[in-house]
Amino acid sequence: MITPVSAVFASVLAVLFIVLGYRVSLFRLKHQKGFGHNNDRDFEAAVRAHANLAEYAPIALILLVVGELNGVSTQLVYWTGLTFVASRLLHAWGMYKGRGGPHKARLVGILLSWISILVMAGLVVWNVVRVNV
Repeated sequence: MITPVSAVFASVLAVLFIVLGYRVSLFRLKHQKGFGHNNDRDFEAAVRAHANLAEYAPIALILLVVGELNGVSTQLVYWTGLTFVASRLLHAWGMYKGRGGPHKARLVGILLSWISILVMAGLVVWNVVRVNV
């Protein structure tokens, strides 16, 4: 297998994506709302938690795969991927518990998401420069 570490994180994030999407679907059925949301804060929080994962996961996964393919240390790819998954779980938890408003888990989740994406981007660039100099 070429990218076993990234493959595991892609699979875990896919399951999280389905879980969050299922929660949105339950609200859509409950409120008979096929598009958008209504004034239900829990419904809106579920939609945004799902959408936020859809917004951040692709770039994180691309960086993990590119890093792994280009020789970034497997341990660094693993820990960065693990941090990203933990950050997305914290963000989703904070969205639900805070009902879309401020919540410590949401804040920590987004900060860790940004940090893990920046770290992986830095590792990819550093590895490219190191190998090609």
